Amino acid sequence: MRKIVCVLLICVMSVLAFGCSKKSTDPIKVEMTIREYGVITFELYPDKAPITVDNFVKLAESGFYDGMKIHRVQRNFVIQGGNPQLAGKEQIPTIKGEFAANGVTNDLEHMKGALSMARQGDNYDSASSQFFICSGDCRSSLDGKYACFGYVVSGMDVVDMINSKAAGSGQMGIIENMADMPIIDSVKVIRNQEG
Repeated sequence: MRKIVCVLLICVMSVLAFGCSKKSTDPIKVEMTIREYGVITFELYPDKAPITVDNFVKLAESGFYDGMKIHRVQRNFVIQGGNPQLAGKEQIPTIKGEFAANGVTNDLEHMKGALSMARQGDNYDSASSQFFICSGDCRSSLDGKYACFGYVVSGMDVVDMINSKAAGSGQMGIIENMADMPIIDSVKVIRNQEG
């Protein structure tokens, strides 16, 4: 009888361990509400960029991004947010850059709708809280050099509306007046209710 109980316990523990490890790499949904624009829903991929996803999720769940401005809009290139200095918040510790140029395998591409981390110049491990959404196809200039960690799954029309506000022509069109920059009302992590 003891042998049967032991075997059953080992089986149950194996199933639980497999279930827990599998769950940690499942895609994570996040909703970003942009005041007067709408909601952008992302799917994040911890199996491709675990450090980056964990960092972004922790910041989102702490309310770090709530009330921040999208501070950079460059037409058909990126819209960027998460700068703590512009929001009077403390700088966030940096994380390892999860991309090929930094020795990390990450095959997520910077196509339109990609969510990625900004960094400072040539410092590959300088990403902290600033993220960007590709508003155009940026694969040739960003793939392998920045940590893509998710994609827009709904609300690309919101990205397009923000992108269209950039003044000027071509890719160099930007929004120059900070007062005109969109505000992030909230970033919510959507937890699976089943698990």
